[in-house]
This record gives sequence, C-alpha cells and structure tokens, in this order.
Amino acid sequence: MAKRKIITINEDLCNGCGNCVTGCAEGALQIINGKAKLVKEDFCDGFGDCIGHCPTGAMKIEEREAAAFDEMATVNHLRANFGEDAVEKYHEAQKVHAEKEKPRGCPGLMNFSIKKKDDQKEKSIASTTQSGFSKDFQAIPSELGQWPVQLHLINPAAPFLSGKELVVVSTCSPTASADVHWRYIRGRNIAIACPKLDRTEPYVQKLADIFKTHEIPRIIILRMEVPCCGGLTHIVQEAKKLSGKVDLIVEEHTVSIQGSVISIKEI
Repeated sequence: MAKRKIITINEDLCNGCGNCVTGCAEGALQIINGKAKLVKEDFCDGFGDCIGHCPTGAMKIEEREAAAFDEMATVNHLRANFGEDAVEKYHEAQKVHAEKEKPRGCPGLMNFSIKKKDDQKEKSIASTTQSGFSKDFQAIPSELGQWPVQLHLINPAAPFLSGKELVVVSTCSPTASADVHWRYIRGRNIAIACPKLDRTEPYVQKLADIFKTHEIPRIIILRMEVPCCGGLTHIVQEAKKLSGKVDLIVEEHTVSIQGSVISIKEI
C-alpha cells in the first residue's frame, strides 16, 4: 500500500445525519450504529466531496497508507447496490474531479490529455549511451494523446474521451505494425486490451459506460489475424449492445503478423 489522501471520520463529532452518505458519489460511506463509516478504502477516491455535506465538521481528508482507489470495483458496487442512476452520478462526479487535475492514489491511474510540443522534429544527438542508444531522441514522434491507455485503467468519465474516435487496440498490434501510431493513434483515443491474457470480465461494462457517457464518432477495433484476437471484437460488440447506442459506427481492422492491414469491415 502507498500513502494517499483518504477520508477520515471523527465519530465523537458525527451525529449520524447521513448527509455525507448522499454526498459521496462513490458509495464509500454508510451509517452504521448511528455513525458514519468508511465501508471500504477502495471506494474512496480522496477528493472529499462528502466534507461539504457534514454539518458538524466530523470529516476531513488525511494522508496515510491505504488501499488504492479501485474505479471498477466502485462502479460495480454502485451498480449492484444502488442502480444505474448511482453510476451516472459517479461519472458526473469523476468529470468534476478530472477537471480539477488533482490526481489521487497511483499516478498510473491519472486520466489526462497529452499536449504536444510545437516542435517534435528530429533532434541532433548530443550523447549516446554505452549500449549505443541515443538519449532524448525520437526518430518517429509519438502520436499518443492521452494517458492511461490500458482499458482497465481508463476512467469512463475522463473528458478526453468525448468527441474523438476510439481505437480498441489488441496488445500485439502496435508491436507487429510500425504504422499504428500514424495510421491509428494520431488524432484518436485508444484503449489497449488483450482478450486472451487480460482479466476481461469488466471490459464489456466499462466500454458500454464509455459509449453511453461520450459522443464518439466511430469505434475502430484493431486486432491481429490470429483467432484469439476475435475475442476483442466480441467484447466491443457486446458493449455496444449494452450501451444502447444502436447508431454507433464500429469497424474491425485486422493486422497480419507481418504488420500489414489485411481487412477492414464495418460490423
């Protein structure tokens, strides 16, 4: 466990009014035996929306060792116990949190757009390592415009997801094809997933939440020609059905093991 910001409750000051419970979009608080309790550290994102709802000053944010905020577990908890309205409230709250640009927990969970520098041209080499690799040099500039990229880590409420096409990329595709950055990542958002080796159970629901929350012009599935990659197409198709977005354009682009795009079809 790492140190992070998380809610703490002074039970001597708590009068059990329950205002904090309704103020917490993550469902992390409950009234138990007349006092507010943090039911699970994983559900508290550390932003402290509940504090403004407490009339007695019993709640505050402290920094201590705690389990990392688990976005998917929180959404599943809200959906199972409070329904889709609670999930929508959560996503709205996360949009506000993202706008504040105050990351909590693991830095790898930060969701943000990447601003490109004006000059990304090749630079002359000032020094090289003993192994022959150059420092501070990009022969081909990255086209990545967001972070994170792994589907498990992307927050469905992240503002950068709106208004751009989304490429759901198999893990192997960028390795097989050198063209992926300029052909697929440039100007788009991406979500990387492996249907064979990842823990894929949350993927359908997460993608459905992304499709419902944002206006996305087109979804591109970038998969390899190998049979196991067909699972990625199935996941996206199921997510589209679950989202209710019947007019959402979805294309499947297949890459050969040699790196060529061998088929493109709308599904």
